[in-house]
This record gives sequence, C-alpha cells and structure tokens, in this order.
Amino acid sequence: AAHYFAPASLPFSLAVSRFRLWIAVKMAGRGKTLGSGASKKATSRSSKAGLQFPVGRIARFLKAGKYAERVGAGAPVYLAAVLEYLAAEVLELAGNAARDNKKTRIVPRHIQLAVRNDEELSKLLGDVTIANGGVMPNIHNLLLPKKSGAGPKSAAEES
Repeated sequence: AAHYFAPASLPFSLAVSRFRLWIAVKMAGRGKTLGSGASKKATSRSSKAGLQFPVGRIARFLKAGKYAERVGAGAPVYLAAVLEYLAAEVLELAGNAARDNKKTRIVPRHIQLAVRNDEELSKLLGDVTIANGGVMPNIHNLLLPKKSGAGPKSAAEES
C-alpha cells in the first residue's frame, strides 16, 4: 500500500490524486461499504418473486436467444412464473395418474395420460410426442362385441 502514496518532495495535488486512486482500488466493487465490513447476502430474483424456477437463467436464455434486442426486467420473472405453473399443473395431474395406477413414481406414461386427459393441456401439447408415453386406451365402438338384447326387437333389426 505504501507505493500509492507520494514521497514528501511531490506536489500535494499529486499526492491527493494518488490517495484517491488507492481508495478507488480498495473500494472497487464494494458499493458504499468500507473495506472488510459485513456485506449483505445476495438475494436471487427467484426468491424475490417467490418462485422455484430460475429467473436469472431464463433471462440469460432470453438474451442469448436474440428474441428481441433488449429484455425487460419483468419479462424473465413472468416467463418463469408461467413455466413453473405449467410444470406444477402437469406434475400434479401426472402424480394423480400414477396414484390411480398404484405407483409411487411418475413415468412418461403417467405424463402422457395426464396431458391427454386434460382438455387444455391436450390442446397446448397437441403436436407433442412424449417419448415412452404410449397411446391412450381406446377401443372403437364398432370393434366391441354386440350386446345381445333380451328385450323386444326393433323394426330395424327384424328386416
């Protein structure tokens, strides 16, 4: 630290400017707090918004994707909230499907059943193929065995 200060033979203004430079180096990146004072713990944008999804990462992806020249402060928070809501909705329905099948682990089949049984999610993910999801259980009515009616026959069946 001694080399920042001027010897006694230098002008006072030079000594002051060197002192200011020394202070600037010591305070760099610390805001207005002094040297080794207790600094405030950083709070993530996700925790400020009360979200589990990473707001900072979504902001980085929005910037890197070049969807627009600039990204506002609220856009990644809003997008993170929407994505978190959709994920929670799918997971809740998939958990119910797993429980209906007497399973404790959610597998792609349960996600497929959950999404396809929900009208809005099915519309949103209509063109999406879920790997290892299988197909919806469905047998066309014409393929089912005919019911043998014990009651009186209708006019159409007699002819």
